[in-house]
Amino acid sequence: MKAQRFEHYAAIDWSGAAGERHRGIAVALCSTGGDAPELVRPGHRWSRPEVLDWLLTELPDSTIVGFDMGISLAHVDAGGFFPGWADSPATARELWALIDRVCTADPHLSASSLVDHPEAARHFRRHGGREGDLFGGGRGRFRVTERAQEAMGCRPYSNFNLVGAAQVGKSSLTGMRLLHRLSGHLPVWPIDPLPERGSVVCEIYTTIAARAAGRRTGASKVRDHADLDAALSALGAAPVTGTGAITDHAADALITAAWLRSAAHDPALWSPAGLTPEIAQTEGWTFGAA
Repeated sequence: MKAQRFEHYAAIDWSGAAGERHRGIAVALCSTGGDAPELVRPGHRWSRPEVLDWLLTELPDSTIVGFDMGISLAHVDAGGFFPGWADSPATARELWALIDRVCTADPHLSASSLVDHPEAARHFRRHGGREGDLFGGGRGRFRVTERAQEAMGCRPYSNFNLVGAAQVGKSSLTGMRLLHRLSGHLPVWPIDPLPERGSVVCEIYTTIAARAAGRRTGASKVRDHADLDAALSALGAAPVTGTGAITDHAADALITAAWLRSAAHDPALWSPAGLTPEIAQTEGWTFGAA
């Protein structure tokens, strides 16, 4: 597959936490060249609907947008997202629609109603020692792309796991509500084909970007401007303005935006081994998991 040439590179560190506004959301953007990436609305405490509105109304033309979340759930391993549930959807887009429909009354694009649904709850590990009888035990169920991440030396978490500081299940479920609302506005790779021109949304895993910037998997988080500038330099980007401490959310977004600029034009990353048409439509893929 021939990769298109983008003009802008955005990375969004996402959050599935309860409430309206979140310190864990950060949006970074850079353009072609070697300038430092910049935070969009630095110091602002984003809400999830505000990020959606930014994507719909302010996103620069020809931007690759990397979201640090899972864009789907495991499907291939068990032949379905929610085996045994008659309403289990067949594709990722149908999954997004189901989540948004079940969670219509949940404010701020949250997804509490899904994980509390009597059928869906059987598949999740929730707080309070509540593990569904179909969670699968251990670390839970994984997508094919998450197994590819493991092969790279990363340690992904199951999107069915909603417990622990490193879990990504909550952010993934809330993110799927956002993706559903982007339908018809922005393509989401690989569920949609990579467009020849224009903008596209994809899933990213900030640890992959950090490793490309010289960080170890177990020490991928950056919380200091000096370490941030070293990571950016490794990716061919100029240093950002600032000294001292920086939140790991902001650093993740800045590093990943710079990494997207260095990686998005590699055709091999758009045609990873293991990405079949069935997986593209059901589980999706993480850009850079090769």
